[in-house]
Amino acid sequence: MATAAALVPAAPVHATTAPAPSLRFGPCPQSMPVTAAPDRVECGWLSVPLDWEHPHVGRIRIAVSLVRASGPPEERRGILLVNPGGPGGPGLAYAVTKRTKLPERVRRSYDVIGFDPRGTGQSAPADCGPMGGLFDSPGPEPVPAGYAAERAHLDSLRRMADDCATGDGEALAHLSTTQTARDMDAIRSALGERQIGFLGVSYGSFLGAAYAALFPQHVGRMVLDSVVGPGEWYDFDLRQSRALLRQRDVFFTWVARYEERFGLGGSAGQVRSAYRRARQELAARPVDGIGPAEFDRAVYRALGRTERWEGLAAGICAYLQDGSTKLLRPAAPFSGTASRTYESANRVVKCADGPGPAPGRVTADLRRLRRLDPHPIVTGIEASACAYWHHVPAQSTRLGSPEVPPVLLIASEHDPVTPVEGARQLRKRLPGSRLVTLHDDYSHGVFASRGNACVDSAAAAYLVDRNVPVTDVHCDGPGLPTPRVPSE
Repeated sequence: MATAAALVPAAPVHATTAPAPSLRFGPCPQSMPVTAAPDRVECGWLSVPLDWEHPHVGRIRIAVSLVRASGPPEERRGILLVNPGGPGGPGLAYAVTKRTKLPERVRRSYDVIGFDPRGTGQSAPADCGPMGGLFDSPGPEPVPAGYAAERAHLDSLRRMADDCATGDGEALAHLSTTQTARDMDAIRSALGERQIGFLGVSYGSFLGAAYAALFPQHVGRMVLDSVVGPGEWYDFDLRQSRALLRQRDVFFTWVARYEERFGLGGSAGQVRSAYRRARQELAARPVDGIGPAEFDRAVYRALGRTERWEGLAAGICAYLQDGSTKLLRPAAPFSGTASRTYESANRVVKCADGPGPAPGRVTADLRRLRRLDPHPIVTGIEASACAYWHHVPAQSTRLGSPEVPPVLLIASEHDPVTPVEGARQLRKRLPGSRLVTLHDDYSHGVFASRGNACVDSAAAAYLVDRNVPVTDVHCDGPGLPTPRVPSE
C-alpha cells in the first residue's frame, strides 16, 4: 500500500494551488437529515485533490449546502461557513439547524454555507470497520486496572489503528484539518468570494484557526466558539478528562441539593457512592447491553450540557431502584452508519493532525487518572489510538497567524468539554482578538446556543456591523439548572 505524509506548509498559502473549481447548487440529497425549511436549502458537490500538496494523487468530492441570506442585497455581508465540531461531525445539515438559532440580523446578512468536511458524512467518509471492538455491546471496561488489563487496552488501540489503515487506505494520511482548511478555501474560491465569514464550534474552532494560519488574507469575520486551543490532540483529551472529573463533582453536589427529587443522597459523598455502586454493578453484570463503557459514554455526554443532568441523575436512580437501564443508554448524535463514520473520522482526523503518544505514556496517564479517581471518564481520550497509527505526520497542525484580522473567541467559564484555558491560549496566536466569556455557565456551546442575549448581541454586532469589542466581554450566565417537578 502506498503511503503519503500529511505535510503542513511552513508559511501561509496566499492562493489555492489549483484553478478555481466549479460549484453549482441544486436539490439536496434525500438522505440529508434536514427537517427545517428544506425547500430553502440548496446543495452541491465540489471536486478537490485528495492531497493538496500532490494534486496528481487523486480527487474526492466535498458535499456543500447553502441557505441564502434572507435580507435585501444591500444588507448582505458575504458567506458564513459553519462547522459543528467533532472532529467527525458532518456539516451539510448544519447550515439549516444552526442558522435557525442565529440572531435575525445575521440570517439577513449572510449566506450560510454548510459542508461535510473530508472524512465525514458524504465527503469521502472514513471507514475504520470494527475499530478494534469499539462497537461491541456491552463494551469492555474502559479504565484498565492492572498489567493484564492495560495490555488488553493497548491491544484494542493497536487493532483500532490497524482497522483504520485497512479501511481508509491511501486516504488515511490526507483526512487532516490542514487539508480540510484548504477545502474551505476552495469553497470560497468556487463561490467567487474574496473573503469568508466563519463560525466554528468546538473542533470547528480548531479548523478555523488552521484556516487562519493558511489563508489570513481571506478571513473576513471569524467566530470561534467553545475553543479547543492549540497543542496536540492527546494533550487536549487529557485536559478534558480532568475537567470532566471537576464537572462530575459539581454534578454530585447539585444532585445532593435535590435529594427529595433524585433520592441518591443528601451530600456529594453519598451521591458519589450511589454513582460508584451503579457503575460497579453494571461492570459485574451488564443489563441489556449496558456495561461500564456504555455507562461512561452516557455520563460523558450528560456532563457537557447541564440540561442533561436531570436525565442522568434519574437514570442512576432508576437503575439502583429497579434495575432499569432505559435512561442510561448513551444517546449518540448519530445512529447506524453515520455513527460509525463519526467515530472513524474522529480518530482519523486527530491522528492525521500530529504525532501521537507513545504506548507507555498512554498507560502511565491512565494510572495518573486512576490516582485522581478510581473511575475517571476516559471516553473522550480518542487520540490514544494515535499511539499505533500507520501514517505519523511530520508536523502538527499550525494554528493562527499575526496577519489575520481580529477574531472573536467565545467560551463558557466552566465548560468541561473545551475548558476555557484553550480560548485564552489560542488568543495569543490571534493578535487583536477578543474573548467573550459566559460566566457561571457549565455547558458546551455558547453562541446561538445558550440563549444568552449578552453573548449573542456581541457576536451579531461583530459579524454584521464589523464591531470588534474594545476589550474582552464578560456576560452573566444562568448558573445551575432547577430540576423540573415530576408530573403526577
